[in-house]
Amino acid sequence: MLELVNNWEVFGFDNSVRASKYPKSTNVEDCTSEITKTTRKLAGCKTGTGHDCFLKGIIVQFDLTFTIKAWVEAERYHWFDFVSSQSTMHMISKFDIGERCISYVKQQTIDLCEELKETYNADPTPENYLTLLYNVPVGFRLTARMTTSYLQLKTIYQQRDHHRIPEWPEFCRWIETLPESGFITGKDG
Repeated sequence: MLELVNNWEVFGFDNSVRASKYPKSTNVEDCTSEITKTTRKLAGCKTGTGHDCFLKGIIVQFDLTFTIKAWVEAERYHWFDFVSSQSTMHMISKFDIGERCISYVKQQTIDLCEELKETYNADPTPENYLTLLYNVPVGFRLTARMTTSYLQLKTIYQQRDHHRIPEWPEFCRWIETLPESGFITGKDG
């Protein structure tokens, strides 16, 4: 079973908290990385007001395994950047289709894709390749290395916490495990 999120790291946390204090400081050298009530209030402000800008500086990188359907939805987030990803274009004829599909994909669909893969591997024509590629189900999972920020995760969390595609709420449960996740979720840790 492929895990949804792996190999995650958080960068810039202390310096971004320190920078959150700049607007009310006459000497930035006096600003500390201590999390205060004001820091929490800034993080918890309404999305789009700009008071939570310091969350942009808290960078998160991770490997994310989503279905093609979830990736299509993820692409709407401007600051949800792909570092690198697995490629159906390069590797579809090598993947174990059944291993990469979620349980909602019908076995008949998996069997058809495996058959199309065998056909392409035996006779690698452009026509056989495209037939295989365009029949891969949206329930096929691919992994990508992502870079984003707490600010973007805050938007994602607000929009996807109760989403009908199960990957999104699962991703939101992972967000809740991040350091000071209340900055993102609005919930006290």
